[in-house]
Amino acid sequence: MMAQYLALKAEAGGDLLFYRMGDFFELFFEDARTAAAVLDIALTTRGEHEGEPIPMCGVPVHSAEGYLARLIKAGLRVAIAEQTETPEQAKARGSKALVGRAIVRFVTAGTLTEDALLDSRRANLLAAVGEAAGHYAVAAADISTGRLDVVAVDAGGIEAELARINASEVIARPGLADRLTGALPFENRGFDSARAEADICRHFGVKTVESFGSFSRAELSALGGLLGYLEHVGKGRMPFLAAPIRAGAQDHLAIDPATRESLEIVTTANGQRAGSLLATVDRTVTGAGARLLAADLSAPLMDRATVEARLDLVRWFHDDGPLRELVRTRLRALPDLSRALGRVAIGRGSPRDLGQLRDGLDGGRALRERLGALPDRPTLLDDLLPSLDGHGALVDQLTRALVPAPPTEAAHGGYIADGYDAALDELRRMAGDGRRAIAALEARYREQTGISALKIRHNGVLGYHVEVPARHADQLMANDSGFTHRQTLAGVVRFNSVDLHEQASRVTQAGAHALAAEAAHFEELVTLVMDSRTAIARTADALARIDVAAALAERAVEGGWSRPGFVEEPCIAIEGGRHPVVEAALAKDGTSFVANDCTLTPDNRLWLVTGPNMGGKSTFLRQNALIVILAQAGSFVPARAARLGLVDRLFSRVGASDNLARGRSTFMVEMIETAAILAQATERSFVILDEVGRGTSTYDGLAIAWAVVEAIHDSNACRCLFATHYHELTRLAERLGALSLHHVRAREWNGDLVLLHELSEGPADRSYGIAVARLAGLPAPVLARAKAVLGKLEAGKAQTGGIAAGLDDLPLFAATLSAAPEVATDPLRDQLDAIDADTLSPREALDLIYQLKQIATAPTA
Repeated sequence: MMAQYLALKAEAGGDLLFYRMGDFFELFFEDARTAAAVLDIALTTRGEHEGEPIPMCGVPVHSAEGYLARLIKAGLRVAIAEQTETPEQAKARGSKALVGRAIVRFVTAGTLTEDALLDSRRANLLAAVGEAAGHYAVAAADISTGRLDVVAVDAGGIEAELARINASEVIARPGLADRLTGALPFENRGFDSARAEADICRHFGVKTVESFGSFSRAELSALGGLLGYLEHVGKGRMPFLAAPIRAGAQDHLAIDPATRESLEIVTTANGQRAGSLLATVDRTVTGAGARLLAADLSAPLMDRATVEARLDLVRWFHDDGPLRELVRTRLRALPDLSRALGRVAIGRGSPRDLGQLRDGLDGGRALRERLGALPDRPTLLDDLLPSLDGHGALVDQLTRALVPAPPTEAAHGGYIADGYDAALDELRRMAGDGRRAIAALEARYREQTGISALKIRHNGVLGYHVEVPARHADQLMANDSGFTHRQTLAGVVRFNSVDLHEQASRVTQAGAHALAAEAAHFEELVTLVMDSRTAIARTADALARIDVAAALAERAVEGGWSRPGFVEEPCIAIEGGRHPVVEAALAKDGTSFVANDCTLTPDNRLWLVTGPNMGGKSTFLRQNALIVILAQAGSFVPARAARLGLVDRLFSRVGASDNLARGRSTFMVEMIETAAILAQATERSFVILDEVGRGTSTYDGLAIAWAVVEAIHDSNACRCLFATHYHELTRLAERLGALSLHHVRAREWNGDLVLLHELSEGPADRSYGIAVARLAGLPAPVLARAKAVLGKLEAGKAQTGGIAAGLDDLPLFAATLSAAPEVATDPLRDQLDAIDADTLSPREALDLIYQLKQIATAPTA
């Protein structure tokens, strides 16, 4: 046995191996130690290997899903080794033959389909990063629903795309995987773009990939690698995947990982859903709707027509409360079609899944009939309604074939309805008659023997048998009793009889035939479902989109949100804007949120915001960024009114933390994020910056903040909110035409600081830092000393002009750009950058080596 185990473990590699032994999955050696620690189960030993006891632990097969969920959550992967034959079949090969076993599946975070292992309101994505000739692409699939997307990205955009899709598992070729955070190295021929094309055609049954569109070599590499990985983990059994949808990175509002973390769009900084924008907005009533809403917020759109179409549908539900409630009630009763289809497609479906498909498709048809009869329907709804129909024949077949509430397990039968198959009905009648005959036989035996405690029982080892208390056993042991002794236990003795054996044989035979008939019908129904899988997936998507629109309308009514308007010019004009998450938190305490306006136009595109800590600067910055996300996702927004030009990139540098694992201090992280903003922001971007330069000395920090403001104003020319405590920056209003000054209001009353959280024009009169320190509880002597030191500093500032003295004499930012020193070039590096290694022949590569040696040995000027 151990030789068989070690061979399977070699195939499993670094994954834990669940080795099936009867009713348990056993783990050995280091796998056992790891699993026992994670699962908090007993670690034992079994025999010896190389003179050492073998560590061992196990979990019951019937409850394995719960243990798998805990292992996957702990970041582990599991290979499932099942018995591929029965003990009887093994004995037929030889008296000492070992039961055959094989790995039938690898359980990984990105390839789960079981309900017990998945969050119904979160998509479970597997991503593959492909590379070809210096170009990159990311393919992502949710095999629990069948959705498959692919997008081409540049090298700098890989991490941003992975952050957007928030995949549970990321794979890439070794080398590339090492450069990506959390990626799993996976070597497979599918990543070869030439081979990938053939693999894609074979999987989808098409002659050319052009059937789905025009794909780049990098996109083919990503798709091929993903298919290869699914084939590997499924041991050849592939899940249902819809035709790949090719998206462009430019189709969505670009949001980098740092900004996503800062704004807490779908999860908070600690990875929790609660407290995020998604949790605050989500009013969906289906799992599919919740997953789609998360995808919408993660990838706001850049196509104005599509955004307006979504908003039209939200408005339609918003303006008709009774209709919205009716639709949400009907949707709430529907099962998760896409997940049920995913389980059926991968061979893990149950009769219950077929019943869910029946009920979901029937519910979709009823909803189409109700909505289709209404006048003045939005265009998007008219586009969705046809997808809810066309399943009449399938629904009728499933309705006739299945009982109203099918079980989750097919092994015990009972899911095919009476009247669907006359032969099956007859088998069930025969089995039922046999069980009734056995019950009559039990009554006859009691009367015949006079033993009232006599019972006829059944188990998997003895089958049907007579059981009596041990004190009555001697009566049945007599030679002429008609009973044959089978088993003696502590308190009971078990017997058989000729009559019981005959009746039991009839029951068992009829039952076995009935189970076989039901299994055959199950396979027929699965085939019918798979023939319609693409149409079913479209129905599931349409229901999810309707759920999202109705949910956003519900949230808008609940919070008094308004429909945003879009214009061509790059502006952001928000009246009475509110931070949805903070407002919801304050509402729990009965506190009102103070709304504020924000008006950024081409002539007034950069706001410099000053004011005390805790005054609401960061909240104001974030709320406007979140309003942009909501608007371009197709949602109403928390404001009296909102008008904006589409934003192509959103950047947030609000609150940084250190990254010790990568050797980066808080200030270093801040500078890296700021550098990325200055390099990537365009005239159609929106940037929020808070306290740039605070992590270093006062002089350095002010200098950096001053230069960043000038660069954003003159070079990037984007819409920007810039919060700062450097009051010296307010001088820039005299030099930069599109910069205006604003502050959050605060007042001191009887020695106490009153924060008004209102935004007003002009600079703050002071920082109120000592007043905030008093609120925080600093000791009185410390506060008194700080006040004395502040008085001295301000007196010195009045005499010398302070740290900003002389800044008014600086040349304009544009002039410093033209006077910047030229960066020395590196001929060797330039030559290396120009090489396309994928296109070189061996001869060309050799010639290049000689050229590079000449450059390297050439004298420098």
